Amino acid sequence: MAFTRTVRALSAAALTGGLILAAAPAASADQTRRDQWALDTLQAQAVWKISKGKGVTVAVIDSGVNAAHEDLKGNVLKGHDFQDGDDDPTPEATDSSPEHGTAMASVIAAHGHGPAAQDGVMGLAPEAKILPIRDGGVGYAEEIRYAVDHGASIINMSVSTTQESSEDRDAIAYALQKNVLIVTASGNSGRGDVVDYPKKYPGVLTVGGVDRNGEIWKGSDYGPELLLTAPATRIVHAGWPGDKLSIGDGTSDAAAFVSAAAALLRSKFPDLTAGQIANRLVKTAVLPASAEGLSLPDEKYGYGSIRPLAALTEDIPAGSKYGPLKAPAAGPESSSAAAGSSDTEDSAAQKKADQKQMIFFVVLGVIALVVVGLIVLLIVKLSRRNRNGNGGPGGPAAYPPYGQQPFPPQQNPYQQPTSPQQHNPYQQQSTPPSGQWPPQQ
Repeated sequence: MAFTRTVRALSAAALTGGLILAAAPAASADQTRRDQWALDTLQAQAVWKISKGKGVTVAVIDSGVNAAHEDLKGNVLKGHDFQDGDDDPTPEATDSSPEHGTAMASVIAAHGHGPAAQDGVMGLAPEAKILPIRDGGVGYAEEIRYAVDHGASIINMSVSTTQESSEDRDAIAYALQKNVLIVTASGNSGRGDVVDYPKKYPGVLTVGGVDRNGEIWKGSDYGPELLLTAPATRIVHAGWPGDKLSIGDGTSDAAAFVSAAAALLRSKFPDLTAGQIANRLVKTAVLPASAEGLSLPDEKYGYGSIRPLAALTEDIPAGSKYGPLKAPAAGPESSSAAAGSSDTEDSAAQKKADQKQMIFFVVLGVIALVVVGLIVLLIVKLSRRNRNGNGGPGGPAAYPPYGQQPFPPQQNPYQQPTSPQQHNPYQQQSTPPSGQWPPQQ
């Protein structure tokens, strides 16, 4: 299935306006870390005392990853190249943005280098693993299914296409069925009328970008699909080829920070579903002072900017399976993939219905016996009264006063109580959670 696609248009196209830096000589370790302002804003030092993303695999569907970069060595798994059909997803110079996948991988899981890892790029989840996937240029269904089937619990997709695909839609539904969270970027044109995918598919977590002040970045696309925001300006990345570094803007960076935050949460809360991970991020998100009072979700801010430390530490009820994510409609493939579980659920439902029916008949039988017993008792009493009225022992029968019932009315034990109306915790919140941007140390 061939169609026109926009490759990595979401990423400020190869880090638009980005500054390419030499590796170590051109920037001191202190300067490199000072340039990583987003780590301070996201309270990374405090976050890493709780979680670093250990044990979590994040798939990066992009232009490939430079696994040899000194800030990524050891954190990049064996992946797949869907362009060349081999297992070497290294970027190639012929790609439109060959350095882009490496940049996103570093925002998520770079670990720095040098003494105490004080030099180079540090990702928000430095102990997570990256599953690199070089996309094939025609849809994303194969790439998504590969990521799900090879151990990824989070998929970062800073890519886009203008064409809708039933195969891609089914693949996203498949990922969600397998409890895999898909994070995608909103786009970099600064518009609200951009129709592209995968952000338009139900089941994905779409992310916009903010600047250092928490204000919406001027290039961040917006719309009803957007759920969260994260840092998107002057972000330092690992580069390609070699050990280069780069600085750039884009909602791709924002999506990568959210993928990293999700990895931190999955490491600490492995039993939560993909939607419940998204729920913790949404419930702890915050708006800048200039945006307070907006009805949430807002088309530009969603529920606000992520606060990983709050998401890791606050007491947040798990919530429903899908949380704030829209449940994808089951397509033909996703329906067949879930056939086994559907059959099991149907069988369980039928068994439960049979049990209820049996209980009903048992209770009905008991009530019938009680009624028959009462009728018999009444007949016996009337018979005795008749005998007494005819000179039998016991004298005349004592009847209850006029209008008094000899037996109290029976209450119907099967009357169904009315259920209270369920509240949707994600619909039009007028007041965002407490907090401020940037969070205070």
